[in-house]
Parts: sequence; structure tokens; C-alpha cells
Amino acid sequence: MAADLRQSARRLSQLKGRQLDESALQELRALIGAPPPDGHARDLLIEYLHQLNDCYHGLFERHLVALASDMRLAPAEVYEVATFYHHFEILRDGAQAPAVTVRVCESQSCAMAGAVDLLARLPALLGASVRVVAAPCVGRCEQAPAVLVGQRAVPKADAAQVQEAVQQALSDDAQQALARVDAASLVADFTGFEAYRQQGGYTLAAAVVNGEEAAEEVIRRVEASGLRGLGGAGFAAARKWRIVREQNAPRMLAVNLDEGEPGTFKDRTYLERDPHRFLEGMLIAAQVVGTERCTIYLRDEYHATRHMLLREIELLRADPPCPLPQIELRRGAGAYVCGEESAMLESIEGKRGEPRLRPPYVAERGLFGRPTLVHNFETLYGLREILENGAAWFKGFGRQGRHGLRSFSVSGRVKQPGVKRAPAGISVQELIDEFCGGMQAGHTLYAYLPGGASGGILPARLSHLALDFDTLQPYGCFIGSAAVVVLSQHDRARDAALNAMRFFAAESCGQCTPCRVGTAKAVQLMRSPVWDQSTLDDLCTVMADASICGLGQAAPNPVRCVQKYFAHEIGG
Repeated sequence: MAADLRQSARRLSQLKGRQLDESALQELRALIGAPPPDGHARDLLIEYLHQLNDCYHGLFERHLVALASDMRLAPAEVYEVATFYHHFEILRDGAQAPAVTVRVCESQSCAMAGAVDLLARLPALLGASVRVVAAPCVGRCEQAPAVLVGQRAVPKADAAQVQEAVQQALSDDAQQALARVDAASLVADFTGFEAYRQQGGYTLAAAVVNGEEAAEEVIRRVEASGLRGLGGAGFAAARKWRIVREQNAPRMLAVNLDEGEPGTFKDRTYLERDPHRFLEGMLIAAQVVGTERCTIYLRDEYHATRHMLLREIELLRADPPCPLPQIELRRGAGAYVCGEESAMLESIEGKRGEPRLRPPYVAERGLFGRPTLVHNFETLYGLREILENGAAWFKGFGRQGRHGLRSFSVSGRVKQPGVKRAPAGISVQELIDEFCGGMQAGHTLYAYLPGGASGGILPARLSHLALDFDTLQPYGCFIGSAAVVVLSQHDRARDAALNAMRFFAAESCGQCTPCRVGTAKAVQLMRSPVWDQSTLDDLCTVMADASICGLGQAAPNPVRCVQKYFAHEIGG
């Protein structure tokens, strides 16, 4: 017997791979608690990774092994998820975690505002204990150059402001850091729960939930308004509701608040001012479709907004105007591809955010395999106003034969960047002149991106085009999430296209070869003073035709627009 025990102990000591460390297990459980008898829920993996990352400023291997043990997963499963997302830093045991991480946005608007120089200067100024990284986009393009110091946003940042924010982050204890985040979550014109209720808020949602407003009538009114999804795809909202309603229960609702398209910040702007208008729209949609669970997927860069939204949801739960569905708030972790609806659902389930092959569509088999209604934040945010004022009111807005209202995120070389709510069909020239105070001094309109990095690039001579769904496709562009980035004579369209392609290459999930290889190869070719247009044409065709999701399919748009409208910039 003794010999058998010694042999067994010898085998255990020779096991391959990292072994569970008891102290790491205790550190983990101090954060997330001990597992229930059947283990932690699989879909909470990313939430737990966030808690470890927040606490230890990185993910140490010993903690990943402990987490795998408590979740009854293979360590490789935890590791492959952790390495997928930008905001998780994997650290070897014994390594020194950064005291704070500084993220400098390098997307188009921030690049034009000096982010490249700022990024080059900061490492020497801040010292070796501070991790400085380039961020693809942080959703604050109107505040360019935008920087995140830990969980604190520094708008229109310069080196001195970043240094000050870093010193505060290093000196603050946990309570002080949380207080700063909470303070940052409040804007001057914020409407909280009590104020919203006093303004008639949740009256409509209560009427729908209590059966005083028939679901079919609500769908009919939304249908009459012509409301389309405002996240980029533009699918008719009412039609989507009908499709999901036809599916077997239980059904789910998932809200895309990832807002990762460079140039887009409208959802954050509205959410941080009037969160309950969005929550009421979500409750209405949930009741009409018959969902029992609502999951909000919020991009991780919006730390202060997340704290505010959690607080307001708790106030809603404490004094509900009507029976509420289950409401969950999930954190993204820095992956643009999770703006694609099926990739977002994969991430909510605690997995790598890789888009799914279709069919089946998410309306049939979505979150946890159940029929799922996926909506962008802005679509739900505008529901109450449309239902109260009527379809005719909404369709009464518009220019150039278009109907409705759109929220444009405008950044770049304009005097007054920001979210501009304007008639659908407005031109970029009208948008600049009437809503943005004109161009900055010394700048004239040269080009513009009508739909963020993926929406293409148009020259100033086409500044009269109607900005709306289906109006820009003949010109090789699309409106998408209405992220308008304005370039002047001091900028080059080829540089903007290269900036966009670098973004796509960094954000490709790697699942399909056309996107993974095509975007990286395109970056190499686009760096050349003279573009190899024949090879780029081949790459663009393959990416557009064979990529699994919209990231790779739309990546060629900026390239093709430069070839078509700005050929003088690329030689050949």
C-alpha cells in the first residue's frame, strides 16, 4: 500500500502543465466567491476575468489556472478567451504588473488631433511602471485626442494632463478611485430616475406591460414610422420584432452598446445624459416581443457610464413602474468585432467574440441557443418619442426626399464636434454649416467619412449627397452608424484609408483567412508611396466576397474610395 501511494505521488508531481496554486485559489475566491456545487456559470467567465484584471492590473497565470478549476474548464479554454480581448494583459507569475495602463486612441479623429505624437512622448514621461498602449478607438472622437488612464477618461489630452491623471491614479486608494469614476459619470444635463418619472417616464412602458397598449398596435405604429436599426445595418425594427415574436419561447433581448466603430460616440452621449429613456424603450421592446431576459453589452471603455447605469438600474428595480424582466449588464473587453451581433452573443456567453456562420440567424437561435432580439442602443432610445408623437411626426423630418431623424457623430476638422440630431437626408455640407459651426479656422472641406472607418471616403465635390440609408451605396459608401469624420486640405484620404485598414487588421478576430490575412497584407501595400493597385484589387475582392462577417466585407471600402476619388494621392 505504501509503495502504491509513493508511486501515485510521483505521478502527480510529474503532471504536465501548470498546477493549481492554493494561494491563488484563495485570492480568486476573495474576489468572486466560492463556486456553487455545480461550478460557476460558464457565461460569467469574462466578468470574472474583468474582476481579476481590475484588481491585479493584469491576468496572472496562477489566477487563470485557479479560475479554470473553479469554473470546471480546461485552462486552455480560459486562456484562449483571455487572450482574445485587448483589455486583458496576460502576465507570467513573478512578473511586475503595470501600476496603471494608459490607452491613447489612434483612430482617425484622434490621429488628426495629435495622438501619434502624444503616444510617442508618453512612455519616457511616465516611466517604466506605467504601461502605455495605442488603443484602436475609445468612443470619444469629439474629445480628440482621447486618452484613458486606468478607468478615467482624459478628453482633449496633452502630456501634462495625462501625467496629472497618472499621478492621481497612483496615489488614489480604491475608494478614492471609485469616487472619481462616480463623479465622472455625472454630466450637467443628466436626467436620473426620479426626474425621469416626474417627466412622465415609464408611463408608456407600464401601459404596454400591463396590457393597456396592445403589442400588435405598438408594432404597427413602429412599422408606420419606418424606424430602422440605427447600429449600422438598418434592418426594419418592426419586421425584426415580428420575426422574433414568431419563435418559440423563451426568447431573449440583447442590446448592442459596444459602439466600436471609429468616429461613433452617439450612444455614449445619449446614455450618459438620459439612461432611462433607453431603459424604457428596452422594456417596451421586451414586452412586445415577449422576452424574459434583457442583456446590455456595454463597451469597457465607458467605465464611468457603466457605474452610472448600474446605479440607475438598481433605482429602477427598487421602485419598478411595472413588472420587470431580468436585466443584466455585461462588460465588453476591447473587441470591435463584438459589434457584430452574433460575435456579441458569443462574448456574452463568455467566449471568444467570433462571428457565427449563418443560418441559423440570431432571431431563430441566438443567446444561449434561444430566439434573440438584438437592437442597437439608439433604436431603443428613440422608441418612446416615436410612440408618443406618432409616425407622422417622425416621418415629417427629412431632406432630399428622405424621412425621419438621425443622430450623427461628427468629429474631425469642424469647430463644434459632437452628436448632432438632424433630419435624415441632410448633406455633410449642411451638417457642417448648420450644426457644427463650420470648419475650423484655416481648414476647408477636402473629404469625409460618412460612416466611420468602414463606410468609405468621399471627396468634397460630393458634399451634397443625402446622408441616409441606401443613398451612398452607388458611390461605394454607406451611412452605417452615421459616424461622420471631416477631413480638410491638411489631410490626405490615403492616410485615412491606411488608418482604417490598420484598425481592421488589429481588430480582425482571425477566424477567417480572407480577413485575417487580407487586412494585414493590405496595410503593407498601402504603406508604399505608390500603391500596387492590381494586388489591392484582388485582396479587396476576396475580402468582400469571402469574409464571414461585416468587418472583412467592409474593410475594402476605404481602399476602393481612394482609388476612385483620390487617385492623385496613390500614384500608379
